[in-house]
Amino acid sequence: MIDATPLLRAYAARRRRQLATEDPAAAQRHELLRLVHHARDTRFGRAHGFDRIDSVAAFQARVPLRRYEDFWRDWWQPAFPTLTGVSWPGTIPYFAATSGTTTGATKYIPVSHAMIAANRRAVLDIFTHHLTARPDSRVLAGRNFMLGGSTALSRLAPGIYSGDLSGIAANEVPWWARRRYFPPHDLALIADWERKMDALAPASLQADIRTLSGTPSWVLLFLARLAALRPDAPPRSTSWYPRLELFIHGGVNFSPYRARFEAIFAGSRVDMREVYPASEGFLAIADLGYGEGLRLLTDNGLFLEFVPADEVDSPNPRRHWLADIECGVNYAVVISSNAGLFGYLLGDTVRFLQRRPPRVLVTGRLSWTLSAFGEHLIGEELDVAMQAAATATGTQPVEYAVAPVFPDTAGALGRHCFVVEFATTADAAILARFATALDRSLASQNADYADHRTGMQAPEVIAAAPGAFVAWMQARGRMGGQNKVPRVILDPALLADLIGHVRQYRPAPPEPLQRPGGAAQRQP
Repeated sequence: MIDATPLLRAYAARRRRQLATEDPAAAQRHELLRLVHHARDTRFGRAHGFDRIDSVAAFQARVPLRRYEDFWRDWWQPAFPTLTGVSWPGTIPYFAATSGTTTGATKYIPVSHAMIAANRRAVLDIFTHHLTARPDSRVLAGRNFMLGGSTALSRLAPGIYSGDLSGIAANEVPWWARRRYFPPHDLALIADWERKMDALAPASLQADIRTLSGTPSWVLLFLARLAALRPDAPPRSTSWYPRLELFIHGGVNFSPYRARFEAIFAGSRVDMREVYPASEGFLAIADLGYGEGLRLLTDNGLFLEFVPADEVDSPNPRRHWLADIECGVNYAVVISSNAGLFGYLLGDTVRFLQRRPPRVLVTGRLSWTLSAFGEHLIGEELDVAMQAAATATGTQPVEYAVAPVFPDTAGALGRHCFVVEFATTADAAILARFATALDRSLASQNADYADHRTGMQAPEVIAAAPGAFVAWMQARGRMGGQNKVPRVILDPALLADLIGHVRQYRPAPPEPLQRPGGAAQRQP
């Protein structure tokens, strides 16, 4: 395979010069005016006077904030699946079908050809930042492995399809890039996650993998399969993909997984780079190191607004943009896109670390907020408390979910219930210490929690055996791809289902390894 990295290096040099001189607010103003100009003759554009919008303020005055349900009910559902000139010019060719992490309801997010092109440019930005960190890279001398869901698409109407976003991306890979893409078409189509992993693992060991991308939790499970295929080699990426140099991850907080990936990549020069993609658009990429924030894409088909998270449900929330955002505030993200979303509440929350260039930390989701008892905890605070408790007890949480538990008798107090999967068994004494450390960390981070803690019981921690969360997700049909373990569970039935599963789950015994000559050896 011809190494195309020199061509990429030339592009990256030009792109770096653009980014170095970019005025973020000016770029965003330009993107907004381009979007409303393109959509001015759509039904949505005519209804909102797009032809008279000449500023950010005019846009905000004419276009109210909307959630997905509002767009679906008022604009998309009546014409679905043939959205022609509804909120974006032409016919929408794809819909990214996503299942809500907390509700489970399927959403159909429009994906236009313009958005597909923007997503490709975002990938080039990832490579640009990688080349900055690894000037001697040969990243395009081999295959790029995207560990996603099934690439099979459902035909909704002539020329209109729905499916996993990774499937849409795979369907739109240019002909000249297909040889650099892994997995091959026949394996990518497999819908069953377990069967797909069984096929991908040995096939990937025969390929020259240079980049690997996916959700960290699922990637770890896949890498465990590679280790099982080569039990005599160290469980390191160098044993499986000796030329791997870039790991692209996103979708979940990386902190709980970072140490394990660092151990897997030990002895290599793998560049771990976080991204912030959504079905609605590609928002940000880490251009620096871990913990230094993700740089927003300001010139790539999206206009972004930021509403203080505690104002989202107020009658007149303040709508900020890059000209007037403040660092340190927890904002809900609002997106307007080149697929016909305008003033759309994405559901994610972020906090700015700096304004120029704009870098953010993803702090959670609006649905992953605990406010049952006036405590107003956000996802970032829960993640920090989990890490603090892990450090205090010397444990390694693998996955967790938390839910409010309301009192069932008069005068009783409510509590938070944490279901935590640890890498190794945790006894009752460790769980008690873990709960105490959680409690202290949450109180130190959040004044509302500290104030309301006197009206709550201490947190309850339920230990899940290793593998329990994966088995639960599998039982719910939520394995792999973009599926995520819900961090905050507000549905009592879903919490009961999780707890019931955890209490019944028993890990499968390890498979015997075959020694040369046929003698079996039990795994330690």
